[in-house]
Amino acid sequence: MKKLRRFIFRFLLLGMFLMAAVFLLLSLYYYDNFPVNTWINGVYCTGKSVEEVNRELTALAETPVVRIWDDSGNVWLIDTAETGYRADYTEPLERFIHSQGPLAWVENVMFHKSYELMPAFSLEEEKLRELLDDLEPVQREQESKPDVTLRFSGTEGWLLDNGLTHRLDQGLLLECVLKSVADGSCQVDLEQSGCLYDVEPTARQRTLLSLWEKVDAFQQCGIVYDMGDQMIPLKGGISAGFLSVDSSGLPLLDENGSPVVDPERIRAFIGGLAEEYDTYGKEISFQSTRGDIVQVPGNGTYGTTIDQEAECDYLLLALQENRMETHIPAYERQGLVRGRNDIGDTYIEVDMTQQKMYYYEDGELVIETDVVTGNTGRRMGTPQGVNFVYNKQRNRVLRGEGYASPVKYWVPVKGAIGIHDASWRSEFGGEIYKTGGSHGCINTPTEIMSQLYDAVEIGTPVVMFY
Repeated sequence: MKKLRRFIFRFLLLGMFLMAAVFLLLSLYYYDNFPVNTWINGVYCTGKSVEEVNRELTALAETPVVRIWDDSGNVWLIDTAETGYRADYTEPLERFIHSQGPLAWVENVMFHKSYELMPAFSLEEEKLRELLDDLEPVQREQESKPDVTLRFSGTEGWLLDNGLTHRLDQGLLLECVLKSVADGSCQVDLEQSGCLYDVEPTARQRTLLSLWEKVDAFQQCGIVYDMGDQMIPLKGGISAGFLSVDSSGLPLLDENGSPVVDPERIRAFIGGLAEEYDTYGKEISFQSTRGDIVQVPGNGTYGTTIDQEAECDYLLLALQENRMETHIPAYERQGLVRGRNDIGDTYIEVDMTQQKMYYYEDGELVIETDVVTGNTGRRMGTPQGVNFVYNKQRNRVLRGEGYASPVKYWVPVKGAIGIHDASWRSEFGGEIYKTGGSHGCINTPTEIMSQLYDAVEIGTPVVMFY
């Protein structure tokens, strides 16, 4: 029995010795090699040396691309491959393997361990600087001076070039890019990283900044001209163009510190509106029913004329009071429709070459008829021009030298010239007007004239041409 006990004791002692030996040998083995079940950056490292794992990791490593952006949403990319970027995991791998301790493999036998390591790296900083120099914010920093200037744009008005804000610290940008590569973020926010900074303005620059605030508030004018077919906001270059300037070309301020408005510039603006929108006395291009575009001379009674004096007075006062309103200009005379095409789509068309008359209402042809116009053989031809219906009468006697003609419907359009029925005629159209035409009026069949009389309103344009 004693012999059995001694045998068991010796067997257990030998087993413990062998286990201790194996434990010691494995600990010595894993001192310079990676423990069992170890994964780094997706690479299986068990039993491998630092050199072996480094080769595998550097072969798999991607060249970083650094993303740089600002608060305006602009983004720039720097590909470090163009800087000779090289990754090396030797140092972080050695730190890792020595930090595990000789017994780390024991725990790894039971558990799968994965780790992420950042490599050390090398690149040519001079090439990195060259890449950064090509970026828009860096070029802007190099080309612009830390100064304040005001300049005038005909469309946008007065513009501020403020070179004091968002200056770029190029040295710090280089440091931030290198740091982002080192920590693996590869992200540089110019604002958050402190790469952007502001310069303290001088006294002269503070004066310009104050002037800009006042001028910009003025040119954000809230007045909108309603011209009928177009709305004209007086913002930007329009309102800024009203301001007086000093000898240096900068806007003047009055004793109250407000921008000074030049009345002559107001007058020039209103004159420009009149030139574009006044139609009275101007030749117009008119799309005829017969198909061609005719030039109708500007000797008629119809048209629009802006009251320029009233508008100059209004605009000067409205600007001084900083009004925010939509304004319809004052008119000396006004057509039925406001806008550059003040004839609109409801009008009477008299084609004296074709001896035709048409009445359009809201763009639809309502009446079409043959007519007889003034006798051209006796130099009584109906005059061309754009006129308008200025009255309507029933049962009128038209009188002139040597005649008195009773009519049922009288629609005058220019002085004694009008559109009326002619019961004494049995035929209309053709070339009657050349030898047997009227004294200048537009003779119309009675049944057609009754329709026109009921349909047409006073003020309706009448386009008359050959």
